[in-house]
Amino acid sequence: MIQPPDPSSSSSSSTTTPSSTAANAFKPWAGRFNEPTDAFVEAFTASVDFDRRLYAYDIQGSIAHATMLARQGILTAAEREAIVAGLERVRGRIEAGDFAWSIPLEDVHMNVETALTGDIGEAGKKLHTGRSRNDQVATDVRLWLRAEIDTLDRAIARLQTALLDLAEREVDTILPGFTHLQVAQPVSFGHHLLAWFEMLARDRERLADGRKRVNVMPLGAAALAGTTYPIDRHLTAELLRFDRPAENSLDAVSDRDFAIEFAATASILMMHLSRFSEELILWSSAQFGFVDLADAFCTGSSIMPQKKNPDVPELVRGKAGRIFGHLMALLTLMKGQPLAYNKDNQEDKEPLFDTVDNLKGCLKVFADLMARLTCNRERMRAAARQGFATATDLADYLVRRGVPFRDAHEIVGKAVALGVREGRDLAELSLTELQAFSPLIEEDVFACLTLEGSLAARDHIGGTAPNQVRAALARARQRLAGADA
Repeated sequence: MIQPPDPSSSSSSSTTTPSSTAANAFKPWAGRFNEPTDAFVEAFTASVDFDRRLYAYDIQGSIAHATMLARQGILTAAEREAIVAGLERVRGRIEAGDFAWSIPLEDVHMNVETALTGDIGEAGKKLHTGRSRNDQVATDVRLWLRAEIDTLDRAIARLQTALLDLAEREVDTILPGFTHLQVAQPVSFGHHLLAWFEMLARDRERLADGRKRVNVMPLGAAALAGTTYPIDRHLTAELLRFDRPAENSLDAVSDRDFAIEFAATASILMMHLSRFSEELILWSSAQFGFVDLADAFCTGSSIMPQKKNPDVPELVRGKAGRIFGHLMALLTLMKGQPLAYNKDNQEDKEPLFDTVDNLKGCLKVFADLMARLTCNRERMRAAARQGFATATDLADYLVRRGVPFRDAHEIVGKAVALGVREGRDLAELSLTELQAFSPLIEEDVFACLTLEGSLAARDHIGGTAPNQVRAALARARQRLAGADA
């Protein structure tokens, strides 16, 4: 079975622009035309400057295609061997930076094929038998995206591991949980971090599910209607480790919804990272002071010497908008296209490439940042003691003594009003003061009004009680190990 290539970025090799007259001789469609392509049009329509990063997958697909053609008797064994050896030499030249990319040759496919033909002669011209650039590029992009999804999955798992390590250290750290950015109830910081873990777990699930639709092979659909040659698409799919060949040739060459689905998943993931970023930006501010970001992830001000700016989370937050824009670009790209392939589809690659590049960068830097995050536990605890965070605990205390919840809610609201007037938390009110609101309140109420008591009371799966957080951590590590197996 043919092994997939290692993911690779575009080569740093030079791009050449010979004259249009000379270049037309190498164009696969030149026979129909009576004059060369306008030089500006040639540059305007070429995609090689960005799609050359697909070269490894283009070569991988071509090797599989040549192998199938030889198995079917369309190529001889000798021709197949010459093609494979020639393609490997082309790959070596590209990876060594000794390859001149040509704009007049338009794209990665013709650059590779022309280099192959220049290397091995006539046999190279037979490689394109039974396929078109339409099914070839669709196959290349799917091969590339499949590999990138696997890389992104590992990157998310690395970030999840960093979150679990931090959560394990901070299970007993108390911070205020917020709703409407107002103090709501005290929670374990470890519990809060596990909320982030769950968001990322769903992102991984979406990536894995979308990968199933990426892993369908267009090759063999040719331009749009299939081919007259006796090809074996199931064999090619097996060689390339696709789950199956695409069922419909028209759909195979023109479909880009797999790319749109990936961009949607990427947008949700970036939305989650942006939310994490927003919290880190708030928490690291002087007004909150809950966490400290390592200096390596911050910058200063050119005029204010005291500044320590949270540049990494701010930039991640900003890149979310960039990824959202790519999703909208891909949707708009496809919305008006009739079947089958249209030149518009050339515009799918740059937003897709940029989405992947930025996702990988954001995930890496976030995992690195979380591994070095430090907490100011005393500031968190002091903040949790403000804003009457245990008010619901007092209401629950009254309910356990037979007071209907709505009545308990009103009683506690009056007690909070007193605390606001007096500038004291509920736990700082005397028993006599509390009993003025309900005679059912007794001395044991103060155990409910402590921060530790509030956390411990939420002792059920999904709750913030420290023993539940530790159990959730253990389950999360098991899930992570199972997903990575």
